[in-house]
Amino acid sequence: MTILDKVNSPKDLKKLSIGEMTELASEMREVIIKKVNTTGGHMGPNLGMVEATIAMHYVFNSPVDKFVFDVAHQCYPHKILTGRKEGFTDPSKYGKYSGFTNPSESEHDQFLIGHTSTAASLATGLAKARDLKGEKGNVVAIIGDGSLSGGEAFEGLDNAAALGSNYIAIINDNDMCIAENHGGMYGNLKLLRDTKGQAECNLFKALGFDYYYVDNGNSISDMIDVLNKVKDTNHPTVVHIHTIKGKGLKVAEENREMFHWIMPGTLDRDINAPMPKIENYDSITKDFILKKKSEGCPILAISPATPGATGFDPEFRKSLGKNYTDTGIAEEHAVAYASGVAKAGARPIISVLSSFIQRTYDQMVQDLALNNSPAVLLINWAGLASGDATHVGCFDIPLISNIPNIVYLAPTCKEEYLKMLDWATSQNDNPVSIRVPFGEYTVTGVEDNTDYSILNKFKVEEQGRDVAIVAVGNFFSLGKQVKEKLQRELNINATLINPKFISGLDTELLDSLKSNHKVVITLESGILDGGFGQKIASYYGNSDMKVLNFGAKKEFMDRIPLNEIYEKNHLTPELIVNDVKTCLNTISCNV
Repeated sequence: MTILDKVNSPKDLKKLSIGEMTELASEMREVIIKKVNTTGGHMGPNLGMVEATIAMHYVFNSPVDKFVFDVAHQCYPHKILTGRKEGFTDPSKYGKYSGFTNPSESEHDQFLIGHTSTAASLATGLAKARDLKGEKGNVVAIIGDGSLSGGEAFEGLDNAAALGSNYIAIINDNDMCIAENHGGMYGNLKLLRDTKGQAECNLFKALGFDYYYVDNGNSISDMIDVLNKVKDTNHPTVVHIHTIKGKGLKVAEENREMFHWIMPGTLDRDINAPMPKIENYDSITKDFILKKKSEGCPILAISPATPGATGFDPEFRKSLGKNYTDTGIAEEHAVAYASGVAKAGARPIISVLSSFIQRTYDQMVQDLALNNSPAVLLINWAGLASGDATHVGCFDIPLISNIPNIVYLAPTCKEEYLKMLDWATSQNDNPVSIRVPFGEYTVTGVEDNTDYSILNKFKVEEQGRDVAIVAVGNFFSLGKQVKEKLQRELNINATLINPKFISGLDTELLDSLKSNHKVVITLESGILDGGFGQKIASYYGNSDMKVLNFGAKKEFMDRIPLNEIYEKNHLTPELIVNDVKTCLNTISCNV
């Protein structure tokens, strides 16, 4: 029997010796590596936190003592120790648990969270409520050094330092964000590491925290010693620990950015073998930016700490040199920074995931749109998907398209995307967002001659009558399938429209449809409420035109298979055509 076999809860852990816990750490690493290589997921962050997590559960009394994991992408060891190890030891149950903390799974999880820089604020709230209610217990925020670059992390720590009661922030410093760290504070973290925490210049002490440093955060005994010292303190404390990202897996230690998050089967291939060069939206984006730079354009590529997710690989970043900025995990700063860059006459392009653009709404409104700075935002991974609830990318259309001055574009293919990029980076009239197609890479071979300076002009791809299909971006191919099915089953030659613009309406075209169309259907890969289709439905509100909006209802979706999402929301050709048929029958009955 292994040590892991005997540990089913934190209480079991407290019975172990240091030697047994060290063996347990090895066993936990083994199952994490096997599981993540099978399913994909966060590898490096979890491997680096094994010993610290064991020590935390050995010293503290969870869930009375509350742990708040920043991002929660390092919570696999925590889940293994809190009754969920079957999700890591039994391949048939690999998909049972979320990749992030989730209170519906366990009382040991405080929040369902998957975005960065939030733990300090959330933990401060827990500590304040505890104090107001006269309760006892430790509140522990576990924050990575990369997360400190986010403004909310500073705001949370700034307020936590003034609590005047128990609050423990464990700063997990592995000298890495997802990629390398960027920002002035990291000079101080390096100084603290180099001096074993003894440097007089100490940003945490400057904020008002008591401060402890652990040079080997991957030592269970060292971690237990320091956590015993800070447990039940009556004042805010920082425990700054130096760990190794990817600890225990040599290839992950040597390739820390690549192994932050991996695809299934990564360990089963030669990672040093040259990858075949496949053209996709990431590659043509890089080629476009490099070409602009070579032509002397003052272009600036910006990533808020997620360069790999949008194809900004190390070679590309090196080639750009000063024409690239990683702002750290600071989407708010990235947008305001880009607004300043654009206002001064340079050409900034922010490449960000749809899930993360949510973090900077006010900056898009105030710093960018209100000032009408011609910055460009590339919104990646946007649309309905089967991912974790914390990373769904289906809220961007309502969020961005309803901000004045921002032009939001939705290309359907390579040719449209490149033409939009070229226009967006050469005009001076508006901020422009482009919803980078997610999924299938489509090449038509037909040059896009659209003049995008004429805003909100939709393109009629195929003229028909009775039914008009307005299919946005990712769902244009679905629109073509619906058109074919309407022709085949109902003998209806539908009009197929590619709107291209999703922040405004082509009212002239919409009015023209009234003469020989009975139904307009809209298709969008996103949330319907406040989305593109509802703008069209609202426009036709006082007319006889029937409008059917197809998208997803407003809800958080957590790891739901995509086919189930489509079935549930009638996003299949069969279900759409059935709804159109029902609508047409209703119209006939009312005539």
